[in-house]
Amino acid sequence: MEFNISYIKEALKEPLNIGSLLVAGLGAVYAMTMGYDPAWVLGAALVAEGGYLATVPGSSFYRRLVERRSRGQLHEVRKKERLDMIKTFDPREREAVEYLSWMKNQIASNFRKFARLDEAPRQLHELEATWEAFVDLLDEYRRRKSHLRSINRQAVENQLRQAERAWQVADDATKPLHEKNVEILRRRLQTFDDIERSVKRVEAQLQMIENFFGLVNDQVVTMPTPEHFMSLDFDSLLSSIEVTKDILQQTAPIMGHLDSLDREASQMRASLVVDRR
Repeated sequence: MEFNISYIKEALKEPLNIGSLLVAGLGAVYAMTMGYDPAWVLGAALVAEGGYLATVPGSSFYRRLVERRSRGQLHEVRKKERLDMIKTFDPREREAVEYLSWMKNQIASNFRKFARLDEAPRQLHELEATWEAFVDLLDEYRRRKSHLRSINRQAVENQLRQAERAWQVADDATKPLHEKNVEILRRRLQTFDDIERSVKRVEAQLQMIENFFGLVNDQVVTMPTPEHFMSLDFDSLLSSIEVTKDILQQTAPIMGHLDSLDREASQMRASLVVDRR
């Protein structure tokens, strides 16, 4: 989910701007009750509003303010979506998520207790981001795993062998249909393998995150100095998570592609049956 920011719309919605327009409106009403022409009040308000919209939305300071506010809103929306998503997990998956959340809080608590620092280091914020990535990756893993379970690979392999034999003995009229069927079934198996590889990668990434949390917890309890905790290699873990996310994003169309191939294969089998008749 992303926000398309219109800086002019954001400027119009600012409490200061709305308050100024209300004051101008009240001023115009007051001028009318006193027997004065309110046009000069409204005219001044329009000039001020025009100057406001001409300068404020385009200023770099205001744009940074709006972007920071939008990022905060996006984070809150994503946080709510993630919590709703966790509710759909099965008990075992929720237990894994809740355990890492508990460990994350324990690490932060132990660090503050042992380090006695006024400001939390960036590594604690990265630990939060890592937990969020764990939840997102777990959701992706369970969906892809479920998709794989819905496919009977052995049945597809059997269909492919039968299709290849039929292709070899087919007459010239039906040979192109059998050839197309063989091609579709081979592509189905290739796509299945692609999804299976992505599932194994996500599974390894989830295990890495779980083990890293355990390592960090051990290090915090036994750290000789706060600097020891700060030297932990969060960057490599976060980089590997980003690579995994990129790979999943690139392979996301494969899920729909497999369904499409399944429909094509069904239609092709129906065509072959009609042709034999």
